[in-house]
Amino acid sequence: MPSHLLSIADLGPQGIGELLRLADSFTEVSARAIPKVPALRGKTVATMFFESSTRTRLSFETAARRLSADVVTFAPATSSISKGESLRDTVETIDAMGVQAMVVRHSSAGVPQRITAWTGASVVNAGDGWHEHPTQALLDCYTLREAFARADRDPSRSLDGLHVVIVGDVKHSRVARSDSLAFTALGAEVTIVAPPTLMPPSLEGWPVSATHDLDAAIKSADVVYVLRIQAERMREALVPTMREYTSCWGITSERARLLRKGAVVLHPGPMNRGVEICAEVADSASSLITRQVRHGISVRMAVLFSLLSGAEGVAVATAGGEG
Repeated sequence: MPSHLLSIADLGPQGIGELLRLADSFTEVSARAIPKVPALRGKTVATMFFESSTRTRLSFETAARRLSADVVTFAPATSSISKGESLRDTVETIDAMGVQAMVVRHSSAGVPQRITAWTGASVVNAGDGWHEHPTQALLDCYTLREAFARADRDPSRSLDGLHVVIVGDVKHSRVARSDSLAFTALGAEVTIVAPPTLMPPSLEGWPVSATHDLDAAIKSADVVYVLRIQAERMREALVPTMREYTSCWGITSERARLLRKGAVVLHPGPMNRGVEICAEVADSASSLITRQVRHGISVRMAVLFSLLSGAEGVAVATAGGEG
């Protein structure tokens, strides 16, 4: 694995597969009565979230603590950034404290990449603008691999033959880009569905097909991945009304009946219930949303361990817990 994780493209199919295999070991650790191993004892992980987050930040912090790492939580609102300190000075200050990894979320694309020039720590992209969110894609791959009982396959081809439909606000979604790259790298076929105003301005580099016809697309889907409407990123009215969006693009209980038997539904959270997904579908047996959250910890344990210790030490790292 490279020294940073900035994009799914940093990994390729083999790298993704190795992390999924490693996550299996940490899933077993998480199932123990005391879900903790000393794998990263003496290491320090800084979480630096310049945008609001619940799932991703808590998942990374839980993952680091289960590996026995120390965690430094950076809060921009109460930091010297509010007094005018530059991003570079902030990063160099935290770096000087001797951290080994920085988990960074920022509203501007490319910030995690820029930070790599200012620190000797490993940098993990926890979401940058509309660009990417690689660990979300990894946990989504892990969730689908488990759901379709493909853990015994070569993990680098574990999504072979699946048809994934990603629907919603693709234009503003870093998850859609990372998931498209990851799913297709593991052998899935991906179709993105959105109203014209919520499609990316260009699909160059996206290994997907695209359509505006949701009802037709989901009939052949094994997986429906529902994206949140990101109203906070919209600078103009891109949909007439939320009610109309739900009617045409939402996964309603009526539309869910078009899904074939065995199809599953995912959502990266937080959900706008009643807008892009109805409560009945979100809470149904076909929904894997809570599994995504649970698997996020194991996958992020795998990422942090790979960056800071090397996957070759996993047998030692997971051999025993702590009392």
